[in-house]
Amino acid sequence: MKIFLRVAVYVMTFVILLGGVGAFGYIHSNHAYWFPTRQTPMPALQDVSVPEYNPKKPTVAVLLSNSTTEVFDFMVPYEMFAMTESYNVYAVAPDKTMKTLTGGLDLMPHYSFDELDQLLGKSPDLIVIPAMPMGDEAKYKPVREWIQKHSDTKLLSICAGGVNLADTGLLKGKEATTDWKSFDYHELDKYPEIKWRRDVRYVADGNIVASAALTSGIDAVLYVISQQLGEPMAEKIAKEMNYPSYHFVKNPKVDPYYVDRTELIFTFNQAFQWNKKSAGVLLYNGMDDGALATIFDTYATSGTTKVYTISDAKQPIVTKYHLNLVTRYQMSNVPKLDRMFVPGEEAKSLAAEEVRQWNARGNNVVPEFIHSGSADRFMFEAPLEDLAKQEDVLTAKYGAKRLEYRATNLKFEGKPFSYEAFGMPVLISLAAFLTAFYIDRRFIRKVKTGRQVNHRHIHKSKS
Repeated sequence: MKIFLRVAVYVMTFVILLGGVGAFGYIHSNHAYWFPTRQTPMPALQDVSVPEYNPKKPTVAVLLSNSTTEVFDFMVPYEMFAMTESYNVYAVAPDKTMKTLTGGLDLMPHYSFDELDQLLGKSPDLIVIPAMPMGDEAKYKPVREWIQKHSDTKLLSICAGGVNLADTGLLKGKEATTDWKSFDYHELDKYPEIKWRRDVRYVADGNIVASAALTSGIDAVLYVISQQLGEPMAEKIAKEMNYPSYHFVKNPKVDPYYVDRTELIFTFNQAFQWNKKSAGVLLYNGMDDGALATIFDTYATSGTTKVYTISDAKQPIVTKYHLNLVTRYQMSNVPKLDRMFVPGEEAKSLAAEEVRQWNARGNNVVPEFIHSGSADRFMFEAPLEDLAKQEDVLTAKYGAKRLEYRATNLKFEGKPFSYEAFGMPVLISLAAFLTAFYIDRRFIRKVKTGRQVNHRHIHKSKS
């Protein structure tokens, strides 16, 4: 009984300390990425740029949710369809209030659902469905109902947006895919009537195209473009993006990814990386939409970095393809930063005035043109390689896996793994052992020793 009690004390101490601290860190980091709360007042916005509507062009509606929308899933397909100059491409949401993308990027929709329906007088020609949390039913319900309302149109889900699409009931009896983690986390068990595929980058079935994780969405978008505008246009867009995996557009079959030990670095970064880097991202008019997404879906999602949007503009920053970004911080009230990113290949010229203003304030953090010198590279490559230098190689490798970016030309240099993320559990385990040892010596063994002394005293008295 005494041995059982001592073992229980050691086990419970480890569970409470190591498990409790780790769970708190993981939940806090994950919540901060998926539900990044705005800490600064919302500016009084007056001018929202809306791309001109051409009734002769097909219309693409890229969805924004009331809660949060995954940043890559929204911004990259939006940019790609806009790059063709053959579509009306709009950011559409349940209402016209500010929406938030994962990691803390705020923007204004072009139209509400009702406004777009009124403008078109029919369904959009294509609806893009990013990953959107469905936990808050009241907030999410309008999105589900609007997709169902336009069930006969072309539907394209990106990454875990496949789960959102499954939630509408429109995938019943069809083949589909989604991000690889959803398979192993059993998020698909509630949709047994869907023929899920995890060995492909995308699936086309009738009016629905579903993509696997993140960059697989690029293949799916290029496939749709090739079907609607012709393969030369799809090849042109892939070339302009320096996307090295166009072969997946023609043959999407791949060896599946699984949740395995590589997931450990992501989990430990979320749970035990307490000293996170603080990175600013300078917003400026005309900035490249996809390049901006790389900062959030490389650094912010890794569990290692907090990202803050910065600009002194009083009104929305308008991107190259007319997204309306709402800055969270001005240069005068920005938190203390470790780094300052200015994304985009043309950032040195387009953001020259903003950089001058930043430097004029005497900030010690030097602006970094993360995509400078990478004109011939895919937009995620330089940030992933930089993440390895900032953090470690293991974190960067997992970042590429999470993006399902299968190119083999990445060169990672840096520490082999995160000393903090793996070192903190060791220190907490040591603290748990010492705590359990103290409880054992102070309370359990003391009781036993006291009883033995008392027993010897009684025995001597009888003799």
